[in-house]
Amino acid sequence: MTQPHTTLQGTRVLSLALNLPGPAALMRCQQLGASCTKLEPPPRHGVSADPMGAYNPQAYAVMHEGVRVIHADLKTAEGQALLHAELAQTDVLITSFRPSALHKLGMAWDSLAARHPRLSLVEIVGAPGERAEEPGHDLTYLAEAGLVPGLALPATLFADMAGALQASEAVLQCLLERARSGAGTRREVALSEAARWLALPRHWGLTRPEGAVGGAHAGYRMYRCADGRVALAALEPHFAAALCQQAGIAITGADTLFSAATHSAVAQFLAGQTRAALEQMAQQHDVPLFTLAD
Repeated sequence: MTQPHTTLQGTRVLSLALNLPGPAALMRCQQLGASCTKLEPPPRHGVSADPMGAYNPQAYAVMHEGVRVIHADLKTAEGQALLHAELAQTDVLITSFRPSALHKLGMAWDSLAARHPRLSLVEIVGAPGERAEEPGHDLTYLAEAGLVPGLALPATLFADMAGALQASEAVLQCLLERARSGAGTRREVALSEAARWLALPRHWGLTRPEGAVGGAHAGYRMYRCADGRVALAALEPHFAAALCQQAGIAITGADTLFSAATHSAVAQFLAGQTRAALEQMAQQHDVPLFTLAD
């Protein structure tokens, strides 16, 4: 059984953030041992006012497991009173409002810091600085970062999840800074910048078609096998050598794994193998691969 993390034990985190990045960041903080509270608008017709609660209750339930959920309308005096009662005992506040919305709610950083000097703020925004008011979503940030090369949608919400990790990292940064200075601090986490961080390997050329992990290396590709697909990751020389030995391919130089002939030979070898045979070969000869049924 996995032991619970205690890194943030004794830390109180309050989140007002809806949808995915904020709740995922709060989930991560809870997993690290923090005492986590989520303040949402009042439910609508018995359904959470967080859009995730409406269109994917399963995801909502997972992200809020172990999280205390309370409700308030922050546009009312009663809601503001509840909010500030919570903030008085909160170490880090996570939001995902646009800056103008925070200002209207009386939650601009200057106001919060004056009223709660030990409170830190992690603001999740779409884009940094002056662009924080621009509308956007995971797909637009990934496209801007060069991570949507075709018409197919990305396999997951990369910018949102990377932003969630960076937000939980920002919580740690805030706590470390407060331990040094005694005062709370503010951190901005932009989903567009999270997407840019994920895109660095592509900008470096690693995952472009001509890159070693973009398809140019015959040992690092997706292939068909007799009854499914194979994710082959025999990239390092010793892995590539083991693969070539099993496939009957002679390595004649550093560029052998980049040649069209080697690509063809590897594809032909794998196409004649079942998933079971490939998994056995991988285990016996130390070849990194993973097979899929389709």
